[in-house]
Amino acid sequence: MSDFSTGTIVDDDLDLSAAKGRSKSHEAVAAKTAAWGGKGLNAAIGVSAVIMVAGIVLWGVQLSGGMVQTGMRNLSSWGLYITSFMFFVGLSAGGLIISSVPKAFGIAGFGGISKVAVMSSIACTVAAIGMVVVDLGQPARLWELFAYSNLGSPLMWDIVVLGTYLILSCVYLWAQVRADAGKVSHTALRVISVVALVTAVLVHSVTAWIFGLQQGREMWHTALLAPWFVSSALVCGTALVMVVAIALRRAGYLSLDQAYLVKLAKLLGAFVVVDLYFFGCDLLTEAFPGGSGAEVVAMLTAGPLVPYFWTEVVGCALCAVICFTPALRTNALLVAGSLLAILGIFCKRVQLLVGGFQIANLDYAGPLTPMQHTAFDSGLSGIYGGMVYWPTPLEFGVTLGVVALGALVFLLGIKFLPLRPKGEEAPSR
Repeated sequence: MSDFSTGTIVDDDLDLSAAKGRSKSHEAVAAKTAAWGGKGLNAAIGVSAVIMVAGIVLWGVQLSGGMVQTGMRNLSSWGLYITSFMFFVGLSAGGLIISSVPKAFGIAGFGGISKVAVMSSIACTVAAIGMVVVDLGQPARLWELFAYSNLGSPLMWDIVVLGTYLILSCVYLWAQVRADAGKVSHTALRVISVVALVTAVLVHSVTAWIFGLQQGREMWHTALLAPWFVSSALVCGTALVMVVAIALRRAGYLSLDQAYLVKLAKLLGAFVVVDLYFFGCDLLTEAFPGGSGAEVVAMLTAGPLVPYFWTEVVGCALCAVICFTPALRTNALLVAGSLLAILGIFCKRVQLLVGGFQIANLDYAGPLTPMQHTAFDSGLSGIYGGMVYWPTPLEFGVTLGVVALGALVFLLGIKFLPLRPKGEEAPSR
């Protein structure tokens, strides 16, 4: 394995010559060790499967009783499911970008974590699609979306690009595995890497446009939203790869040099700083003119969404400090910083979705009287402005089931797919 500091290609990048010269005996050993993991991994797979089944049961309860069992209402028509959808799309896009950039540009990678990063992207994409499915009140009518699709709607764009992204991620993983066996050329793998990189950026941009192109929502209608979504995807995707890489190295699945984790930490720190800069630009643009945007900033910094705002800002700032301070780059602190960054990006998604609905853009038809509400003279915003959406236990259970589905996909990939760098054999168990 080459040192990244020399600028040479590492074994998970573009040098496929070693794979072509691999002996038959080595291939036989690799085949025997394709299935990895002992009782711990099997237990994790079993637990994930049980939670997933429980989530399916709760989803059945939701379908039988209707969406009224959730905390969503007319004023907050999207909730935990769509928040989690945005979050998992970011996790998936970030992982694929981390994997595809070194191959697309022919630069040193991160020491053999490429296929693991793509597997995490596939698992997160499955979870993201699952979140959309459970958010549908009538999933049996899903076919109508395609039969009567409106290609002028960003929602339809997202469905197309997300399905394409999942297929392309699987193809990209298959190409890397075949490349390790010397059956995919250097040029073909690089072309697939470039297409994967473009698609990863596009899938998050289109998701942002679902919100950013809605003029009636003060918090969403900004041209900054798409690049901001991409920067957030890089933060949480890189943080997820960091946590997974450290965990798999500790479990003996990867023999990863610490220098690669330091390189990944520096990259994560840079992504966090860029994301916080975008956040600051957005807040300044909304607050400085003193118009309706000032109400958004007040809601975040001192209003009902203040816990999410400060969790994001403080958590991401601490993550950047850990990543940029050499003395703090221990594995434990890197994991803690990465988890803080992931939590911060999730809080950002909560702020965006809940905050967008928090400022009502339409009043009820007809006059409001004291018989309807004590704050009748303040309009709809005054009546409902302090009522922040909160998920019901049913929503939490269904969401946990979808998360378990994504975890199950990833764990099965770790167990049965050859995701380790070529030339590494699984430890005997």
